[in-house]
Amino acid sequence: MTTGAIAPKLLTLAWPLVLGNLLQTVYNIADIFWVGRVSSEAVAGVSLMFPLSWMFVSTAMGLTAATIALVSQYVGADNRRRADRVVAQTILLAIAVSTALAVLGWVFRHDLLSLMGAQDQVFVEALDYIEIIFLALPLTFLFFAFRSSLQGAGDTKTAMWLVFVSAGMNVVIDPFFILGWGPLPEMGTRGAGWATFISRAFATAVGIGILLRGGFGVKLHVRDLAPDTTILAKLVGVGYPATIDGWARSFAAVAMAAFVTPFGTAAIAAYGIGVRLMSVSWSVAGAVGQAAATGVGQNLGSKTPDRAARVTWIATAATMGILFAAGALCVLFPEFMIGVFDDNPDTISEGVTFLYVVAPFWALFGGTMVIQGAFRGAGQTKVAMSMSFLARWVFRIPVAIFLAFSVTVAVPMTDIVFQDVGLDVGVVGIWSAFSIGAFLTFLVAAFWFRLGRWTEGVIEDEHREAPVETPEGSDQPVPDDGHDGRDVDPDVDD
Repeated sequence: MTTGAIAPKLLTLAWPLVLGNLLQTVYNIADIFWVGRVSSEAVAGVSLMFPLSWMFVSTAMGLTAATIALVSQYVGADNRRRADRVVAQTILLAIAVSTALAVLGWVFRHDLLSLMGAQDQVFVEALDYIEIIFLALPLTFLFFAFRSSLQGAGDTKTAMWLVFVSAGMNVVIDPFFILGWGPLPEMGTRGAGWATFISRAFATAVGIGILLRGGFGVKLHVRDLAPDTTILAKLVGVGYPATIDGWARSFAAVAMAAFVTPFGTAAIAAYGIGVRLMSVSWSVAGAVGQAAATGVGQNLGSKTPDRAARVTWIATAATMGILFAAGALCVLFPEFMIGVFDDNPDTISEGVTFLYVVAPFWALFGGTMVIQGAFRGAGQTKVAMSMSFLARWVFRIPVAIFLAFSVTVAVPMTDIVFQDVGLDVGVVGIWSAFSIGAFLTFLVAAFWFRLGRWTEGVIEDEHREAPVETPEGSDQPVPDDGHDGRDVDPDVDD
């Protein structure tokens, strides 16, 4: 990403990420489809686990955001040996964090399900599923570590093909474990968990094997698995804001769904369909944002910040163009778009309003996500996190409350009370909050990026102040930059 035409290279990086993001949803879709052949309680039990699963995925994504930033910048600086060390420390951190979460989750699994409101048979079905998912948690984290390591080095296709194969495996073996096809007994939701475990174990084993073999831009060296506190601290310091970012998104989604609930079944259904349509745009924008992160990181590592900025603006413009066209299609044919999912006239009517209000702003949603990706590639994960908080907890949720409802506000520590605060325009106020938030957040994101305070990256000081070693029998110090002939394996490409 440091030389040549930018647009073709962005496309090469982005399309496997787009397909990979869409394939990731196959796990849940396949589980729900086959579990639906068991009972409604089984479907509810698996569905209930989605918010909790997303919390785990958000934590894993925090680690990967740091890995992408560090690996891409070291690759751009032509210090691949240091990039390899980051890969090893990411594996170590992924194992430690995921194991701790899995143990805690297993110990408190009954309390977690009770807290989430699971009762009776739904509790039983959810428990059967979640017990296996906790066992699979380290596998999930390790696969994210593998994918982010290759992505930082500029390889997005290998992980995409591996996701394709493992997702296909999950689809094929699901009915055998869930419904008891062939020699296996019927296991219901526990079978769904085991099918997911097996497919993720396959993907993880192959991914770690690829890293150990090398030849894909980075390599995992077993000797590098000894804890390196400097790199671990950097991974945590850069990664935790991305984790908090994911958690903030999860809680905000729950809050917005709760706001829609009082307006009835049609509004809830329209909201669910609208968000599903929007998720396609998020998959595209998120993937291009990840590609931009790699491009920005590599160019900052090679000390070409102007090119890093061009990568970002080209990626932003292309994404906004695609999503503007997608939004236009939804505005032109809203009844068809909603009717594909639900032919109820009330749902279609409410869904049409949702698309009229929100779809024209999809391009701004996408533009913001790409700029956030650029900040993550620069290691500025706190800035990306701040944008998510602004978008959801400042520009969206308060606006939704003010527009959709009429509430009473009491000023703390005083007797002052404001009656009937808000416009009380109904559910359209919630739809409008999405659009207003998208517009304001994009303006802030573009302005923040234009300030240029992200151009130093996160390896500059470390690279400039690299320690030196003096080879035996020599008075000349040799920088520990990974190219001294002793630290580099002959099969690591420079």
